Amino acid sequence: MMKPTKILRALVGKPRSLSTERYKSVPKEAADAVVIGAGVVGIAVARELAVKLGREVLVLDSGPTFGTGSSSRNSEVIHAGIYYPPNSLKALLCVKGRDLLYKYCKQHEIPHKQIGKLIVATRSSEIPMLNSLMNRAVENGVRDLRMIEGREATKIEPELQCTRALLSPSSGIIDSHSFMLSLLGEAENNGATFSYNTTVIGGSYEEKDDTIQLYVSESESLRNWDKESPLQPDLILTPKLVVNSAGLGALALSRSFHGLNKGNIPKPYFARGSYFTLSNVKSPPFRHLIYPIPEDGGLGVHVTVDLDGRVRFGPDVEWIDGVDDVSSFLNLFEYSVPGDGANRFYPEIRKYYPGLKNGSLDPGYSGIRAKISGPMQASADFLIQGEETHGITGLINLFGIESPGLTSSMAIAEYVATKLSK
Repeated sequence: MMKPTKILRALVGKPRSLSTERYKSVPKEAADAVVIGAGVVGIAVARELAVKLGREVLVLDSGPTFGTGSSSRNSEVIHAGIYYPPNSLKALLCVKGRDLLYKYCKQHEIPHKQIGKLIVATRSSEIPMLNSLMNRAVENGVRDLRMIEGREATKIEPELQCTRALLSPSSGIIDSHSFMLSLLGEAENNGATFSYNTTVIGGSYEEKDDTIQLYVSESESLRNWDKESPLQPDLILTPKLVVNSAGLGALALSRSFHGLNKGNIPKPYFARGSYFTLSNVKSPPFRHLIYPIPEDGGLGVHVTVDLDGRVRFGPDVEWIDGVDDVSSFLNLFEYSVPGDGANRFYPEIRKYYPGLKNGSLDPGYSGIRAKISGPMQASADFLIQGEETHGITGLINLFGIESPGLTSSMAIAEYVATKLSK
């Protein structure tokens, strides 16, 4: 296993070309198991491999610390498993992951609350969709849902206006940073090593000797790349196992992997979602999560409540085009939230919260969804590719791990570990 000091020494010096002739001068290191990406799913996978399978795990992340991408820019909601097609990975792993997550939070004292969710129909034409969600949830094994009339929903949440609502008692909220920190600590206590500011820029599969190589660069070198000369590594790793959990950069990384059939790699789509926080109120208007009927690309501009009772609204869906590979590797997305963006939020929120006052929404934060389905397309399932798909032993690619990725993270980790242990 490569030690942290050796990683740093290997990453110092001038970048070298990726051309095969110059590989001889690039430092090479063997590794047991490499996880690419230290988001919540990557950390959960690293913990699973280290704790359950006893592997020596090296986690590489392009950011300055763990969880700097989608894992720190989401609603921090524990989903029940309502929205996803029956028998899909999203449905199966969300329901299983929800139970694992609540159990883990209780055992490790991770801040969380099972506050419940109301999915609301604000007009009669939306009731069939609400019924459909109810039926789908039951098929997914979510047994505690209850359909209630608008009058009863208003008794639960007096500020709410709706015709009918679906009450989900098992939905909740979590301090995702504390959760990631706990998983990371367990992984490190079981021998895992985390290397930040370290970007995997490509890789190759050598069929003749059945080996995987990963091309690794210092993130700063990649950030200063002139975009004309070939991307070049500072280090080549030869691991036995690789889990590509690079999130926003997972698809770009796979496209840069020589020997991997590009026909198995879906087209990437990116969607920005902004959040606005509620201000100028004496007390929070809601105690539950409030969700409208789902929209194209997301679950609609909904109400989330954090562990301190603060209310925020979001995210919306803004499709992003023209994302280059380096931007996805280094998370160089635009995350600012323009103040005038609130103008789009007011009419959507007032459909279920008519008491929202002008001037009470302040810009919060935004996140990027890594998607494998685009505008006006049916939402794609999680795509977890192993040897049975691409033919490379020891390689797992995780694509399209958007919501409910946080809820599903521990179940995804178990699923990946099972694939790698066969």
